[in-house]
Amino acid sequence: MFRLVEKRHWKKSVAAALLMFLSFIIVLLPFGMLINMLTDKIGYAVSHSQEMIAGIEKLNLRIKGSTNIDVLSQVKLERLQGYLTSVLPTLLGATFNTLTAIAILYFILYFMLVNAREMEAWLYEYIPLKDENVLRLGTEFHKLVIANAVGIPAIALIQGIVSLIGYFIFQVPQPVFWFAVTCFTAMLPVVGAAAVYVPMGLYLLGTGMTWQGIGVLIYGFAVVGTSDNIFRFMLAKRIGDVHPLITVFGVLIGVNLFGFIGLIFGPLLISMFILLLEIYSNEFFTKKREVRIKQ
Repeated sequence: MFRLVEKRHWKKSVAAALLMFLSFIIVLLPFGMLINMLTDKIGYAVSHSQEMIAGIEKLNLRIKGSTNIDVLSQVKLERLQGYLTSVLPTLLGATFNTLTAIAILYFILYFMLVNAREMEAWLYEYIPLKDENVLRLGTEFHKLVIANAVGIPAIALIQGIVSLIGYFIFQVPQPVFWFAVTCFTAMLPVVGAAAVYVPMGLYLLGTGMTWQGIGVLIYGFAVVGTSDNIFRFMLAKRIGDVHPLITVFGVLIGVNLFGFIGLIFGPLLISMFILLLEIYSNEFFTKKREVRIKQ
């Protein structure tokens, strides 16, 4: 924004409109397409929950016949059906809430871009911190935003692409859809992409596609899991790393507050809160030392 307005002498309104349009094309449009794809599948799952439970029950019988392990009892299947009928419609409603939140965010973003310098000057003047901590706050906030808003989705996208290659190799039905699901689950802490390829591998084994199921499981743990560690290490050097505990608590809080977008905003808010505690500690203990010296 500053480069367009101050160096290239664009009008503020035109520069803000261009940036908002680019953010829509680059970020929101692909994200919206993935959401739309998932919404269609969720709608199908809601209307065919009985068929899904019947299919899961058949799969459970196959696994029990092969391994003598009862993965899902009848009670668990009934609970699963109740969960599907209650939770899936809630997810559909969350999509509308997300669209409303995005509209509000764009409304606010326009005025933040147009009045960016004034807002910076106002914050610098009225934030009750020493100048050095105000500058540190700006620098650290920038790093945190890049690490959370760019790093986490980038790693998830890389895992999704690596998984998509495996889905094509092992002839998984509807690989593009499962690529979209993998991108979402890869942002979840601890479980990550395994929430997709583990059930998928077990499903393929249960339906008689033995070599595909074994292949998906081996590929998931060996290739997808390894790629997560490798690219996370590489990106951590370039854009900063996020502690796993921050991601866990951030996702738990963020999803409850913001829905899907909370996968990114949750860890960001936790990181910012910890940074503010560090700056407060620096301010408080420094002032305390100064008082002691004077005394």
